[in-house]
Amino acid sequence: MNETLSETATTQRHDPTRLPTMHVGRSELIERITAALPEDGKIEPIEGLHLHRASSLTELVHGVSDPAVCVIAQGSKEVFLGDERYRYDPANYLLTTAELPVVAQVVEASREHPYLSARLELDPALVSDVMVETGHLSSSRTNDVRALNVSPLDTGLFDAIVRLIRLLDSKEDATFLAPLIKREIVYRLLMGEQGRRLRHIAVFGDQRHRIAEVIARIRQSFDEPLRIDDVANELGMSVSGLHHHFKAVTAMSPLQFQKRLRLQEARRIMLAEHLDAASAGYRVGYEDASHFSREYRRLFGHPPLRDVERLRAGAG
Repeated sequence: MNETLSETATTQRHDPTRLPTMHVGRSELIERITAALPEDGKIEPIEGLHLHRASSLTELVHGVSDPAVCVIAQGSKEVFLGDERYRYDPANYLLTTAELPVVAQVVEASREHPYLSARLELDPALVSDVMVETGHLSSSRTNDVRALNVSPLDTGLFDAIVRLIRLLDSKEDATFLAPLIKREIVYRLLMGEQGRRLRHIAVFGDQRHRIAEVIARIRQSFDEPLRIDDVANELGMSVSGLHHHFKAVTAMSPLQFQKRLRLQEARRIMLAEHLDAASAGYRVGYEDASHFSREYRRLFGHPPLRDVERLRAGAG
């Protein structure tokens, strides 16, 4: 990436002495993910549960995050949101609470000790239900909490995730027990260090609800001109207020957010549909092909044609 990346103060380093009671559980987690994924790749063995294995370091991968909790059994990974970097490992978990354009990279992996991870999607309806049942409703103090962060993994949350992955041994048990364990995981998150952040997912009509509307609008119509004044007026916000709250949640301005989505989609359709750069740029909202190429190179590090050729060669 050509952008300047700064490591956040929330980044956690692995401390092997901090959670000694989790050692046995982590060994089990490694064994179970390895059994489910004997080769590198990704699978979704239970609805919403995604397992990933990589035996080598990966290049930077651009994508859009889903609301999810991510736990690593072995190895480590870095996620970039805007100009901020978040690194997590077996001692720390990552929580994302909005659909955000992010860049990710496995930074610790080998054939002997492959990167192994589990990511559980978080259903907003389930989060809302648990919040209401526990009485931990949303408050205005959570407006400016970033929608992505890393925190130390506690034993309660880790144990629930291990028990969810144990269900891979029995589809019959998974049908009945997986929803209960997912509910427990949401509860553990809500009661943990990132409980305030989790409230982003369950919106109750404050500023976060408006920011969620803006995110949804940009994602649905990223190829159309974004008129910030009109959006702010429709939501009953000032332009400065919209920028402040949007950046607090996403680490980007609305226009930067839209640009990331446009360029990621252009890259996808050039690879999938074999479109030329000018046509792909036009489809995602760029009228000027040279402007599109400059912004594409600034984000991905290569001009469109060279980047796509490089990616195809790597895939082959």
